Amino acid sequence: MNGHPSKPRRSGRILSSLAAGAVLLTTAATAAPPAAASDPWWLAKTLASDVTGPKAWHHLKAFSEATHAHGGNRVSGSPGYDAAAAYVTKTLTDAGYQVRRQEFTFPDYEMVAETATETAPVGRELHPLLAYFSVSTTEAGISATLAEPAGKATGCTPEDYTGRDVTGKIVLVDAGGCATSLKQVVAAGAGAAALLMNVNYTNPTMNIRHRIVPPEQARIPTATLTRAEAQELKADAAKGEVSLHLDLRSRRITTKGYNLIADTPTGDEANTVVVGSHLDSVDTTPGMNDNAAAAAMQLEIARQLARHTGKIKNRVRFAWWDAEEKGLVGSQYHVDQLSRRERDGTSLYLNLEMIGSPNFARQVYNGQTPGGPAPAGSRQITKTIDDYFARQNLPTVGLELDDRSDHSPFIKAGIPAGGVNAGAETLKPAEWVPLFGGKAGEMLDHCYHQSCDTLDNVNPAIFDQFGRAIAWTTGHYAVEALDPRGR
Repeated sequence: MNGHPSKPRRSGRILSSLAAGAVLLTTAATAAPPAAASDPWWLAKTLASDVTGPKAWHHLKAFSEATHAHGGNRVSGSPGYDAAAAYVTKTLTDAGYQVRRQEFTFPDYEMVAETATETAPVGRELHPLLAYFSVSTTEAGISATLAEPAGKATGCTPEDYTGRDVTGKIVLVDAGGCATSLKQVVAAGAGAAALLMNVNYTNPTMNIRHRIVPPEQARIPTATLTRAEAQELKADAAKGEVSLHLDLRSRRITTKGYNLIADTPTGDEANTVVVGSHLDSVDTTPGMNDNAAAAAMQLEIARQLARHTGKIKNRVRFAWWDAEEKGLVGSQYHVDQLSRRERDGTSLYLNLEMIGSPNFARQVYNGQTPGGPAPAGSRQITKTIDDYFARQNLPTVGLELDDRSDHSPFIKAGIPAGGVNAGAETLKPAEWVPLFGGKAGEMLDHCYHQSCDTLDNVNPAIFDQFGRAIAWTTGHYAVEALDPRGR
């Protein structure tokens, strides 16, 4: 999931109710009846039966092995990404697909140095993460005293620095209130030499790299700190002057990336159903839940659908996106390259994102964007997925179609979109515990963008449930087009 954190917006819609203990069990599949031309649900039922968590786990384990054997992540342009992509390609080819590599280049950012030290009143090593496209320090670094805003701790407006001289100082602000990009612009305008931001997660050791968007807004070196380290600095500052030394350097590069695209050999191109997930990870994690789990499940859906291509009416396109974590680059490139005819022929987009979160919520994208309704037909996709879960007596909640995953380029192009997401840094509300189990007040995925996002971080139950739901939905729309009245 794209690492530009903001609180996801949730809808209040909840379907069905179920005791927490039952929710945590793997969904029993709907038994597939014998093939019957008169049964319009046959393909959906068959895929929902044949696509299982254990089968997809085989692919997930292969991704894990490939990732750990090639640097420990799948950052775009890395050996880890190439190894995972090679596995996808071989598996699809063995299943009978022709796989296309859609290549592109994009401006990227390579970290050179990320160190920080509190030099007074105590000596303490800090562990900052430099923001993507931030200004760098010199090789000698920056030595300066620490300062905090006089007004709101988030430092989003010039008024927050009124009466506080921060000229030449390193400013410490809290996350929230506005984008990191704006915080560093405001701090620079007040005269600050650099900015550190407390990410302020409930997990005190959690840190996530942010991004300066657009890159032209970069003014001063900007990095994030864990809540624990930020609180230590604040405690020291409450007693007197704090001195820091920062060495935060990077270099801008051009990265070559590529998506993997595989189309069913049959089906109407004028009603193409696109199913997608991103294969890349950030540089701080092996990324098993974000997003190898989704990529593995999608691979199993493609593999099972290959056995029934003679039954489909609408072409299905499977896409494994690259550089999602660099700003949805791969999916945006794909959409940009579509001709007018291809864009009009794309019936809908189904997105799989973080489908194995350990403290999960069964979230279904709800057909709404931050600016209003998503393209017509999106709510129909939501209903298809929700109805599947309702038949399994599994409750769902809605999740807004924001700009944090690969559905966004499709929506902006006017293409209906939907999908599933088990959650990232959102704290689980107490009212969700009876619906999904888990622990209230804790993140849906406490390993989001962290080194602990390994196989052990993936919840097998929701992995299986979301996989069967998207298999059902894929099978349904491979046979039935979106209702024109819903578009």
